[in-house]
Amino acid sequence: MSGADTQAMRSWWPLQLLLGWLNLVLTAPVIYLYVGLPLVLRQQGWSGTEIGMLQLTGLPAMLKFVLAAPVDRWCLGHAGYRNWAMALGLGYAMALWLLGAHDLGSTPYALLFALAVLVSLLGTWADVPVNALAIRMLPESERMRAGAIRSAVTSLGVIVGGGLMLMLYTRLGWAWTFYALALGLLSGVVLVPLLKVYDGSGTAPAVHSPVCLREWWEWFSVPQHRIWALLLVLYYPLLGAAWVYLKPLMLDQGFAPERIALIVGVAGGLVAALASMAGSRVSRQSGARMALPWFAACNLLALAALTCAVILGLGAGALITAAMLVAVMIGASGGLLFGLMMYHTRPGLSALDYGIQSSLFIIGRTVVPMLAGVLLDLGGYPGMLAGLTVGLALVLLLVGFVRDRIFVGA
Repeated sequence: MSGADTQAMRSWWPLQLLLGWLNLVLTAPVIYLYVGLPLVLRQQGWSGTEIGMLQLTGLPAMLKFVLAAPVDRWCLGHAGYRNWAMALGLGYAMALWLLGAHDLGSTPYALLFALAVLVSLLGTWADVPVNALAIRMLPESERMRAGAIRSAVTSLGVIVGGGLMLMLYTRLGWAWTFYALALGLLSGVVLVPLLKVYDGSGTAPAVHSPVCLREWWEWFSVPQHRIWALLLVLYYPLLGAAWVYLKPLMLDQGFAPERIALIVGVAGGLVAALASMAGSRVSRQSGARMALPWFAACNLLALAALTCAVILGLGAGALITAAMLVAVMIGASGGLLFGLMMYHTRPGLSALDYGIQSSLFIIGRTVVPMLAGVLLDLGGYPGMLAGLTVGLALVLLLVGFVRDRIFVGA
């Protein structure tokens, strides 16, 4: 690599790290809501049904394509995406503060549910202009790295939202967890105006297009977008479903809860974060067209290792090793997909197109684990893991046939 190329690469790191921090402070509260809060509620005597109903607050994430439309349709001043990000970020922080201000023991369930929905809605919505900014500002050479950082901070968000915030709750109580998350979010909002420093277009405003139902359907009218949509639903979620059930699997295998939290929550999160960055390097060196089938093959091998460890009863060591292999591919595949999302957007519709792809990804991440749960009830863990492994084998075959039709120049 020449000195000029090295300097060009380094010049994007401040923007990449800033976008990474913004994604972290946006993600951690939502993860706490879905992963950390159920444990808190269970400790307070909530029933399984009540806790399960609270998970319905995640429904706005599936409608991100709807929430994205106003961001592209109405430009809030000269720097539209930045202003949207600041406005929604402030609203998100205020919703977190309101949720923290309503004590768990004295707040009616309906009000708590409504506040949780508000947090989820604003968190989902604020994610759109931030990532639309990333799509608009970053050159193609930086998009895979941006996807890797996004995947890495998601893994770190699990550690923050599913670990550190629970520790804070134990020490300081209900309110301070939400206050801390709100303060982190405000630190990101304050930094949003700095994004203009890195905008290669200078002072030119973003190009905004009128958005209606036609613009949503026109994204799917492009043949490679339809193929890419199928991969968004299946490529990562099949592996992610195994990760969802890994904790109960290890619990049923005799692991202590504290040990599971350390292995899956902390070690797995760190491994996934590091794998995201390593996977980015591989993707940029080999090209995304080659990385897509390679990573699909590695996804299959990782899940096959976990399946063998369970079916053959290879013991705790083999199960932990297989779990770490799955964590590696969770990070690497997530980074690849987040990076490739940036290639499937149209000029002036970055927010909408990111919202469409994110909604597809979330639908897959929600529906596939539900189907995996059905397999678990029918065939136990061996049947579920075998079914997911077969699914990943089919995805690998699909990628081999369609990879040249998915994107151009990646």
